[in-house]
Amino acid sequence: MLMRAIWKGSITFGLVNVPVKLYSATEEHDLQLHQVHDADGGRIRYERKCEVCGKKVEYSHIDKAYDDGEQTVVLTGDDLDALPAERSREIEVLEFVPNEQIDPILFERSYYLEPDSKSPKAYVLLRRVLEETERTAVVRISLRQRTRLATMRVRDDVLLVQTIRWSDEVRAAEFASLDDDVTVGKREMDLARSIVRDLEADFEPEQYVDEYQEQLRTLVEAKLDQGEALDTAATFGETDDDEGAEVIDLLEALQRSVEKRKGSSASSDADATDDEEGSSGSTRGRASKAGSSKAASSKAASDEESTATKTRTAKKPAAKSGATSTAAKKPAAKKPAAKSTSATSTAKKPAAKSTAASKRKSA
Repeated sequence: MLMRAIWKGSITFGLVNVPVKLYSATEEHDLQLHQVHDADGGRIRYERKCEVCGKKVEYSHIDKAYDDGEQTVVLTGDDLDALPAERSREIEVLEFVPNEQIDPILFERSYYLEPDSKSPKAYVLLRRVLEETERTAVVRISLRQRTRLATMRVRDDVLLVQTIRWSDEVRAAEFASLDDDVTVGKREMDLARSIVRDLEADFEPEQYVDEYQEQLRTLVEAKLDQGEALDTAATFGETDDDEGAEVIDLLEALQRSVEKRKGSSASSDADATDDEEGSSGSTRGRASKAGSSKAASSKAASDEESTATKTRTAKKPAAKSGATSTAAKKPAAKKPAAKSTSATSTAKKPAAKSTAASKRKSA
């Protein structure tokens, strides 16, 4: 969408002058609704009527006034235009301050500044010096019939002006309840730190959406499609949920929060595991089939080996029987010779002993 400049002027710091155009940096995304009469759907309009004459007054004939309770002072458009501050078309740099010294509570609306000259050299110079020194310019600008205090800094290589409130517009936070002496236990602090650690992240505004506006658009589209026949309560009704129940005990609330976070983490891990298993399911299937084929081959080989073993085992008893009968016959023929040889050996042993005895005598 093409942006339209809402103000033209120049930035002045020292003797440097930087011509610029001012654009709104933000916009509303809310669905525009108007008021109607509930009985017949007729449009409700507000008319500007004069209390004195009762006539409808055009906006061009309306002036502003201040009433102090006793008298009224009328200020015409010419009166306001005559104010020196309103006539100014300059963004005057008052000072350069460290970026972190600007309290966010002061910020109001944001505007982009575009260079408005043939050469953007002065614009680029100011932008680069702000980046390099890490400073924010405090400026004064006249905008929409008001003199405003603002800041000027760099965002995405563009100078950004943000109007800020005057110091006396920020209310002091004075609450008697904060003066009470409150003791926080170690267990409570540990649980709170655990919750903070679980929710630590880098801020990415793109991930957040306006859920109310999305639901409102869905409701409008459903009404356009189905008319009054749409059961809004059934479509957008709340569900029974104990999560919203109030927990009086702070320690219990912290403990339940930690357990809920752990449950969410476990569920996420399980989903991730399911995804991994699903992606590798075909591989496991092929591996399973290959394993089954190998098992079948091994079983067939085992059966063949078992059959061969049984055949060899069945033949062995016949061989042993033949060997036994042969061994039984051999002792009958050879035993006497064996005994005779044994007797001869026994008879020779005493001769050896006597020879040894005679040698000892002669010695």
